Amino acid sequence: MGSWGTLGPALLSLVGVVLGAGGSFFGQYLMSRASSRQVDVQESAAHRAELKDAVLKFLSIASQVEKATAARSQSVETASAPALDQLVDDLWLAQKGIDLAARSEPLRGATYRYAASLTAAARGEVAEASALGRLQAQFMDAAYDDMWPRQRRTAEASITAQ
Repeated sequence: MGSWGTLGPALLSLVGVVLGAGGSFFGQYLMSRASSRQVDVQESAAHRAELKDAVLKFLSIASQVEKATAARSQSVETASAPALDQLVDDLWLAQKGIDLAARSEPLRGATYRYAASLTAAARGEVAEASALGRLQAQFMDAAYDDMWPRQRRTAEASITAQ
């Protein structure tokens, strides 16, 4: 029994060291998980900010193209052809900015379709206002889905956002 008197404290010390090391490793594991989540949140926020800037630039130019096209169709010569051509060029450049910033193919496709329809309208081809509105709504929905994936967009949220 004398051997347990000397081995007991040594074994208890060894068990304490093993438990301490296990606790330390578990703590490091939890910290790394928290750090990776924090990095994911930061990357997601940076993506949203970059995409938001690209979307706002695209929408600003799209609005200018729509106004210039409407003014030209009403025989008001406020937008000359070179100015409208430059706006269309800027629109396609902004579309490429969204192509680079977007994570999802639906957003890229919706942006392309909206830009193509605006270009057709600027060139005097038939483009109904309802078709442009529908394409703009699809673009906005795709942008929302790309910025906030896995979050449903409610009608109440979109009404308060306006």
